[in-house]
Amino acid sequence: MTAKTKKHADPALAETRRNQVLCAAAECFKRKGYHGAGMAEISKTAGMSAGHIYNYFASKEAIIESIIQRDMEEMISLFQEFGDKPGDLTTILIDSLDEGVERHTNTDCKALHLEMLSEAARNDKIASLLQQSDTHARNEMRKLLIGERGSLQAASTREVDARIEVMFSMMGGLLLRRVLNPALDKTGILIALRPAMKTLLLPFDDKEK
Repeated sequence: MTAKTKKHADPALAETRRNQVLCAAAECFKRKGYHGAGMAEISKTAGMSAGHIYNYFASKEAIIESIIQRDMEEMISLFQEFGDKPGDLTTILIDSLDEGVERHTNTDCKALHLEMLSEAARNDKIASLLQQSDTHARNEMRKLLIGERGSLQAASTREVDARIEVMFSMMGGLLLRRVLNPALDKTGILIALRPAMKTLLLPFDDKEK
């Protein structure tokens, strides 16, 4: 996803330096926004020269592309963890909601996500990358729901996709609610969210369709 850059003799060291730059850039983007954070500030936060950064990333846009890629890889790993855990898959997904709500209402961690969405409204390439990441997430969720341990094997593709959209909307919308309502009751949210999510994860009775 990133532009071609200089090859490095020590791949492990190069990966460490790349992650150092990504973490510094994420912090700068959160503080000053994508356009407000220049390469000079990113290099200062990373503790390396701007010239050194260009050995790993061709541009600021390449940095945010890598951040999106990293987030997507973490998301795929999370879905794989769900699939690898023994036991009832629906129960596993419901039990993960506590951590999910905490993650999606953490405005400090999610501030960068808001910034990327904002940039996507102006930058077609960033929008495309975020859309690709979302497609991967929906595909991973679909695999779980219609797989061997999934509860929606008999449901139509349209129904499964619709349910995933509603699930993602509920979880993704929590960040917006936390921004607009800083006093959001996360414990109360879970009381309402668990049965709602369980309904979406289990087959509907014929009379409910």
